[in-house]
Amino acid sequence: MKKIKLLTLVALGLMLMYGCKDVQEQQPVQSFDEIVASRRSVRNYDASKTISEEQVADLIMTAMEAPSWANQQPTKYYVAMDPEKVAAIKNLIGEGNKRNTAGAPVMIVSTYIKSRSGFFRGQAANEIGEGWGAYDNGLSNAFFILKARERGFDTLIMGMRDSDALRNLLDIPEDECIMAVISLGYRALDPVRPARKPLNEVVKFF
Repeated sequence: MKKIKLLTLVALGLMLMYGCKDVQEQQPVQSFDEIVASRRSVRNYDASKTISEEQVADLIMTAMEAPSWANQQPTKYYVAMDPEKVAAIKNLIGEGNKRNTAGAPVMIVSTYIKSRSGFFRGQAANEIGEGWGAYDNGLSNAFFILKARERGFDTLIMGMRDSDALRNLLDIPEDECIMAVISLGYRALDPVRPARKPLNEVVKFF
């Protein structure tokens, strides 16, 4: 009887061990450093893969957690998923970026509301002025692209764009400054990691 109980416990232990292993293989846990190391500015997308609205919403919920001046949360996102809208945006970002994003199923325009971040009672709080809105927008976009990578997606942040045409296309209010266009999809190839500057060129310790 004791032998039967012992064998039963061993069998249950093995089942639990291999069961946990299967779960871990299906849902690998990445460290923050692994996410950062695998993120790239992707210029070649797999056109056969799609992304759902729920998946994009998940990324934007994370972007909303980014810090901002006095918690103003000035960043807005205009998400194109309809193929016609996606194509229309790709026609407004220059020929090079249009080629780079040819297979991306989602295109996003990132804006910020003017004169909120960096302002107090309608006046710029310091010499940076509207630059704080751009700063906060960049923080939100950083959260967005890192969350995208954690979910297995890839991105490219682009500054070449026809802002007036994008404003008309997406009905973006005049009180919002159009910043970046972000492509979202799955990489078709693994880009080479560009070299980073040595630490002593970017930091001074006191």
